Amino acid sequence: MSYAFFIDTTRCTGCRACQVACKQWHDLPAEATTNRGTFQNPEDLSFTTYKLVRMEEAQIDGRLKWLFFPEQCRHCIEPPCVDTAMDESAIYKDEKTGAVIFTANTSKLFIDDVIESCPYNIPRRAADGTLAKCDMCNDRVSNGLLPACVQTCPTGTMNFGERDKMLELAEKRLATVGQKHAGAQLVDADSVGVIYLIAEKPSAYYEYLMASTGNHGITRTMALKKMIRPFTRAMQQLA
Repeated sequence: MSYAFFIDTTRCTGCRACQVACKQWHDLPAEATTNRGTFQNPEDLSFTTYKLVRMEEAQIDGRLKWLFFPEQCRHCIEPPCVDTAMDESAIYKDEKTGAVIFTANTSKLFIDDVIESCPYNIPRRAADGTLAKCDMCNDRVSNGLLPACVQTCPTGTMNFGERDKMLELAEKRLATVGQKHAGAQLVDADSVGVIYLIAEKPSAYYEYLMASTGNHGITRTMALKKMIRPFTRAMQQLA
């Protein structure tokens, strides 16, 4: 069974309860922050920050609007990072939940290749090269619990369940939101396990929704590794 998030950004108030709950459940330390002239803190995802509510002040149709975006790993249906790693002891996809899991063995990989392969620029490294990111609270989900961020969300922004049900919920909500917002859409719904509903065009949400125009995506290195992966595994089995 595959699970998915449905994140309705139109209901997000920027309270950051999901961000704090993620820290608490994973026992991650707080980060030292500074006043950068924005309510968003910390500045970016990190090895110890798996979830970040991005806050964008955008001028749309002559009006100032707050755009909130609770960012995390998208848990891709076909994860490029898994193909790039070619090492299931380091990065693998949980067959029961659909969660893409990074382990301590990521430090043994070609780290730059893994980071570059992510179309959403999610993985972050520690000083020793180990990579980390959202793990879908796989331990909670495997025991019948909701992810910590979903459990704590007070507005209905965060939703989680079987993928088919989340897609159905997302489509229904899109039909409602689309009546008021011409730019409303579901982001990459066919290819990810974290389905976002946004009310404005992706260009309004800065680079984290415009990854396809940046330096991240399917690289030549990753494509070549994917091509030779079956042969590599065969050689490993013979060794």
